[in-house]
Amino acid sequence: MRTLYLIPARGGSKGLPGKNVRPLLGKPLIAWTIEAALAASERMPGRVVVSTDDASIAQVAKDHGAEVPFMRPNELAMDHVSHVDVVLHALQWAKEAGEHFDLVCMLEPTSPQRDAHDVVKAIEQLISTPGAEAMVGVADSGSAHPAFLASMDEHRFIRPLQGDRFVFKRRQEVGNVYYFEGSLYISRVASFLERKSFYHERTLGYEMPKWKAFEVDDITDFTIIEALLKARQEGTIPEQ
Repeated sequence: MRTLYLIPARGGSKGLPGKNVRPLLGKPLIAWTIEAALAASERMPGRVVVSTDDASIAQVAKDHGAEVPFMRPNELAMDHVSHVDVVLHALQWAKEAGEHFDLVCMLEPTSPQRDAHDVVKAIEQLISTPGAEAMVGVADSGSAHPAFLASMDEHRFIRPLQGDRFVFKRRQEVGNVYYFEGSLYISRVASFLERKSFYHERTLGYEMPKWKAFEVDDITDFTIIEALLKARQEGTIPEQ
């Protein structure tokens, strides 16, 4: 069972320019994900590959132990490009290189709190669950549960998001609702090539704790995540 640990990291970022190589507690943001992938590959064999269009990101990736066997073409480095196309491009490279992978595990650099334990546990759950073809990271919606949300009309009067009247319940009275938090995406390669998606009726959810479910999109996210990782290093937040 071989895994392609794919780390997508394009050069352009409008929310936080240069975020993938921005120092986070003494090392580039992308290095956190590379280290997690390399550690996971010791348990679940495979190759750790960074897909990027940017030479500086490629060099940082190599310096921290990842492979950059190809450069992503410019047409796959635009804002509108789907992660599906990026994964398919990497799998095509693997095919042409004569490399066989059973699983593809996409790990975005913007979730540095996710560690090797999460990656290995998610892979183990996927391959041990009958009928499962994919796994994605999820987190409990908490206070963002639809039961607690509202919309506003054109006059800014609030309206319940669900139903036609406000019904307030305790958190314990509503079922859990999850959102896709973006820390990991795993699929059996054959399934991904057929479905061209990580999301379908054969997809499992790997639940992340709240502190691991933040993603770096702008400087606010970066600052929050830096504080959380520092707290983990200091032992304020449990390792798992």
